[in-house]
Amino acid sequence: MTVPRHQIRAAFTADTVTVYQAYPPETADAALAAGRFAPPFKRERMTWIKPSFRWMMYRCGWALKPGQERVLAVRVSRAGFEWALGHACLSAYDPRRHPDRDAWRRQLRASPVRVQ
Repeated sequence: MTVPRHQIRAAFTADTVTVYQAYPPETADAALAAGRFAPPFKRERMTWIKPSFRWMMYRCGWALKPGQERVLAVRVSRAGFEWALGHACLSAYDPRRHPDRDAWRRQLRASPVRVQ
């Protein structure tokens, strides 16, 4: 079996994809109490989600980094996840995917989503 170089490893169903994000306790507590994101969560702030729980735990220092002490599993619609991927730009320039750095920068500015 050939494993693709680029792939997304995530828990998913036909309708949802589970992603993970680390938050400060007050943001996580408010979301858990409301059953959705609620203040102090800020929708306009960029957030880095991870489809891998272990990768999220590694990136947040096993929930020991300040402001990242709580990790939430968030189910997003499969359609929403696929929309995000379809509107994403790589967070770093890749000459195999962009004609030049200026083209990548233009796409980066226009894109609502980044992929690491």
